[in-house]
Amino acid sequence: MYREAGEAAAAVRAQLEQDRESVRKLGAILRDMQPRIVVTCARGSSDHAATYAKYLIESHAHVATSSAAPSISSIYEAGTDLYGAVFIAISQSGRSPDLLATVATARASGARVIALSNSPDSPLATGADYFIPLRAGPETSVAATKSYIASLSALLHLVGQWTMNRDLLGALARLPDLLAAAWELDWSDAVAPLQAAQSLFVVGRGYGLGIAQEAALKLKETAGLHAEAFSSAEVQHGPMALVRAGFPVLVFSQNDDTREGIRILTRAFIERGATVMSAGVAATGAIRLPTIEADPVIEPILMVQSFYRLANAVSMARGLNPDLPPHLLKVTETR
Repeated sequence: MYREAGEAAAAVRAQLEQDRESVRKLGAILRDMQPRIVVTCARGSSDHAATYAKYLIESHAHVATSSAAPSISSIYEAGTDLYGAVFIAISQSGRSPDLLATVATARASGARVIALSNSPDSPLATGADYFIPLRAGPETSVAATKSYIASLSALLHLVGQWTMNRDLLGALARLPDLLAAAWELDWSDAVAPLQAAQSLFVVGRGYGLGIAQEAALKLKETAGLHAEAFSSAEVQHGPMALVRAGFPVLVFSQNDDTREGIRILTRAFIERGATVMSAGVAATGAIRLPTIEADPVIEPILMVQSFYRLANAVSMARGLNPDLPPHLLKVTETR
């Protein structure tokens, strides 16, 4: 896990070097299509990348984006009218039966399918209308790391080319070097609080919500922690009742209009006695995790790169093997 997470910058660089022209052409196709809706389909870490895609697409392409429920196709054998829709399927392996069933149903109902996968010969890749390779290379650790970051960068590339947004494409061009720098940041101050924890909240909002979801999943997978991700806008709608003295909270905050609300929430956590570990928000009483200032659309990607190093350390500190989480397989074949 540690070695593969550290290879994320190289994976993103490979995407930019090898896929620039094909993604540019796909962006032009999307502009011509003018899709009425975008539907994403994914599981696990890939679904957290889809959360990031939702915020990117709705804020820059201004097209409503929703997540498909694979069980509708794979279990209930039903379909929805997706004529004129773009259907984005994301999967590291491209082999999960429920995902493939949902893609087949989407194509049959009139959607144009874009597949993102790390396996170019997978059924997902060969069965889509358009394919974007993740180029993460071999990833043998059960916990996905570099393939997740590669999914985020591929989605950013797609939306940047679709909208012809120079700011997005400029941020993407800087991403490989910044990822390498983010990998070197020291988040070890958070190891001790997480080593002793039984459960925690992971909080983000906007572009950072999918990263919070991913961090919570990784702490479950590799460290045996009961971690739950929330939007900062949702925590006070019930979950705040669980926060007591010493309760751990990991906060991600990119530098955009979501930050002030997260800052206020962070203070509320601290006032309740929570142990707050903060990436992006400076608050008296919180453990400050160093971050790199960049365009807000890539700051969360840089934060999750730094987080992976922390997750690996927490897993080992808790006496676990981050490469072999119990009861899990690399390819999950959900039906």
